[in-house]
Amino acid sequence: MKTFLFRSMIGIFFGAFLAIVFTNLYVLSNDHIMLDGTLFLKNSLGSIFCGWFFTVSSLYFENPNLRLYQQTALHFVTVIILYFILAFGIGWVPFNMASFFIAIALFLGFYVIFWTSFYLYFNRQMKKLNEELEML
Repeated sequence: MKTFLFRSMIGIFFGAFLAIVFTNLYVLSNDHIMLDGTLFLKNSLGSIFCGWFFTVSSLYFENPNLRLYQQTALHFVTVIILYFILAFGIGWVPFNMASFFIAIALFLGFYVIFWTSFYLYFNRQMKKLNEELEML
């Protein structure tokens, strides 16, 4: 439970941070003086929720009772469903077939890149730890 709450806080803060960074970049790049408050609130809450569920859903990978393919499948299904409900509901992805397929392709591409990067990182960490244990 402590891990869940800690991850929740990290995800919420990271999502809020990204919302502020992207809003500031938008304002600075377009020389806008005023923002639409409703739109800012909707996008900020979406970013916060997105940060939360991406961070919390990684707890699947800490369950020793599941194999890696099961952890990955559960994580993937959880985040893709929640992300696309959020993205269509807020308007991040327009509700038409072309946008849907482009968004799915981008999501899959980024998911594969991030999953592979984390796998290689932790695999290298495991090898380093095993080498250090052999030296003892």
